[in-house]
Amino acid sequence: MKNTNEMEIIFDSFSSNEGFARVAVASFMTQLNPTVEEVSDVKTAVSEAVTNSVIHGYENEIHKVSIRCRIEGQQFTVEVRDSGVGIEDVEQAMTPLYTSKPELERSGMGFAFMEAFMDQVEVESELGKGTTVRMKKTIGKGRELWTTQSL
Repeated sequence: MKNTNEMEIIFDSFSSNEGFARVAVASFMTQLNPTVEEVSDVKTAVSEAVTNSVIHGYENEIHKVSIRCRIEGQQFTVEVRDSGVGIEDVEQAMTPLYTSKPELERSGMGFAFMEAFMDQVEVESELGKGTTVRMKKTIGKGRELWTTQSL
């Protein structure tokens, strides 16, 4: 049986709390002995998901954002949830360069960054009820191969 560990944090949707979310998630994942690159990847993905909740989910109104992290073996899962406006067309929203807020000069690359830095990204959303972004990354993937080859 694999060891598991979970944590959840809930915070107000102030854009300044994005940094707090990044650090909290990075701190929790350190028990997996990640590389600096793995930590950076996860922090970037979390930053994008939290920013989406603040700007798009709540449209800069102050509500709650929650982050739940789970470690199972070397598998790291992080969920970022809001109960905001939801996404009408998730597939369209995940298209690189698409933004629903061009007037804010958004790049439309949030989901693309999440997909680039994580092994798996799933988005569940319902209009008027909110969005959950679930991301997974195997920590240490490839290190075993490098260690074996270097012997």
